[in-house]
Amino acid sequence: MIRSVLAVLAGIVVLTIVSFAIEAVASPLTLRIFPDALQSGAPLSHTLPERLFMMAYTMLSVAAGGYVTAWIARRSRMSHAAIMGAIEVALTVYAMIELPHQAPLWFWIAGMILTVPAACLGAAIRVKQSVRRTPARVS
Repeated sequence: MIRSVLAVLAGIVVLTIVSFAIEAVASPLTLRIFPDALQSGAPLSHTLPERLFMMAYTMLSVAAGGYVTAWIARRSRMSHAAIMGAIEVALTVYAMIELPHQAPLWFWIAGMILTVPAACLGAAIRVKQSVRRTPARVS
């Protein structure tokens, strides 16, 4: 039970750290990648390319969290990752309610729809790696 809780919490911590780290590096880079975005007068984070980029690295972060969750859990890995993803969806709902003008509704909904599958994808990668590393038993 404790290992399960720690696995889920570790996944959430990892996805948060990875997301903030990518954002810290990506913000200056996006100004170079999308220089025309600021000419329209809209903040860079309000452009479609920036939103799609943000969605991509967020889902990458969630997958990393699912991977770590599965790595620590050791059993029922996909279930643990799905639980971690569901908790992240709940946190997204909270953020959407508290900060409704930070993103358009479609962005919030897409994020909620993709979070659990992204977490499970990370767990599936870990499961596949652990299957490859397990030597075949000789009877």
